[in-house]
Amino acid sequence: MKLDFTHAQAAHCENGVTTSLLRHYGVQQITEPLAFGIGSGLFFIYIPFMKVNGGPAISFRTMPGMIFKRTCKSLNIPILRKKFLSEEKAQLELDARLNAGEPAACQVGVYYLPYFPREYRFHFNAHNLIVVGKEADNYIISDPIMETLVSMSSYELKRVRFAKGPLAPHGQLYYPRERKPVTNEQIKAAIVTGIKRNVRDMLHIPGNFAGISGIKYTAKKIKKWRDSLGLEKSRSYLAQLVRMQEEIGTGGGGFRFIYGAFLQQAYAYHQVDELMDISRQFTRAGDRWRDAAVQASGIYKGRLALQQDYNHMGDMLLEIADMEKAAFKELAVAVKKMK
Repeated sequence: MKLDFTHAQAAHCENGVTTSLLRHYGVQQITEPLAFGIGSGLFFIYIPFMKVNGGPAISFRTMPGMIFKRTCKSLNIPILRKKFLSEEKAQLELDARLNAGEPAACQVGVYYLPYFPREYRFHFNAHNLIVVGKEADNYIISDPIMETLVSMSSYELKRVRFAKGPLAPHGQLYYPRERKPVTNEQIKAAIVTGIKRNVRDMLHIPGNFAGISGIKYTAKKIKKWRDSLGLEKSRSYLAQLVRMQEEIGTGGGGFRFIYGAFLQQAYAYHQVDELMDISRQFTRAGDRWRDAAVQASGIYKGRLALQQDYNHMGDMLLEIADMEKAAFKELAVAVKKMK
């Protein structure tokens, strides 16, 4: 049994799942950039006391699950999200959903995905995919980062749905509860909500770890890593930053490109000229994040090892922080003109 579901490839898994599910439910206006922007997906956080794969927890986007939740809430679409203690109950719930002729999204671990190349597998438990059918013991999967539909056995799917470690999915599945028409006026209002929330998250969260303050805090820590951690550990920490930037979904730079595209698409709903220029600012910030990844990779691989190389890396992040701060401050003014 394979559902009548249109698979679409996307730059980032949760954006792609959100877009494909909502399109399946009739929200034809939605695109990946709109889902990301309405869901206020752009973010930065550095949590030194939480370790992931041996390095500090770093994220360039909002918490997993929030893009789908916020986008649906802004469009007044009720959702269902469940976690399970029992692997058997989790499978029965998924099978019941498929037997009813409806797809379900799942949060899974990456490491044991059988269709991922081995070099791309690591312990990260916040990947998203959609189960769109079942044939014998194999589930048909719409994974937004894949070109076509793929499949997994029931054992393979159970294994990734109940992966262990940070952000363990606990068999989590989610989907819209009902089909509801969405008007262009709702999209317009949701765009404004998404922008205001993203401005708040990047400019006004208290403390040093999140938003623009988090980027600056990370920059200053990087300058101290060589002396405080030693060469080996400091290199592993920079490898973690690059991994979270370039290998988790679209990575830090890619998320900035998507946000720039969101502002361009927002202009179709809100004729505020500043949106186009601010969009270009986020694209330039994305380019600088990619430059920073090259610098960090050079240090990790041992081509760069001097203190001045760490200083340059930190300075690049300080420059990025200033770029994004200026863009969000301009966006905070522009959103007031959006009716």
